[in-house]
Amino acid sequence: MKKLPRKLTKANIDAAITAYKNLLDEIPLTIEADNLLELMTKIKRDKIGAGPWSKVSFFEASNRIMSDLVILYGVKSILDGNYVHLTQFTEFEVEFGNENKNAHDIISHGENTILIGEAFNVAPSLFNAKKNKSIKKLQKSDLKATTRIILCNMDAHKSTPVLSDDTIEIIKVDIAL
Repeated sequence: MKKLPRKLTKANIDAAITAYKNLLDEIPLTIEADNLLELMTKIKRDKIGAGPWSKVSFFEASNRIMSDLVILYGVKSILDGNYVHLTQFTEFEVEFGNENKNAHDIISHGENTILIGEAFNVAPSLFNAKKNKSIKKLQKSDLKATTRIILCNMDAHKSTPVLSDDTIEIIKVDIAL
């Protein structure tokens, strides 16, 4: 994880996604148990023991990885020009996993503009709670942003509005697995 760039640009986004996906190969795909309760306990509590997520459970790693993929593919979509109104943003400072060094998951500076964003990958049943928490964080930010976005997984909510409160754009991200 330490080798992944935290400043993403058109020049490095594809390599960053490839490098991230290569890290996923270090996670063991087998969890053995004698019954469902034991399996669930192992998924939620046992440490993976390998790769950059070795000190967290499979459950926690899954949450981090899926959110990281939303960040990577969401930024790629913006850099690829899929959001014409965001093309002035060409470099994105991002945080992965459980990093907490920046005020937001995504920060970008354009000419006389600042973009801030939050990102998550969540089940549809938790979408509104997570969206509302992210909106509050963006609204209370000390950064004087001109643009605020939320990146979320495509399947988080069937009828996610394009704009939440007319100042925060919700961008649905399709992560390529």
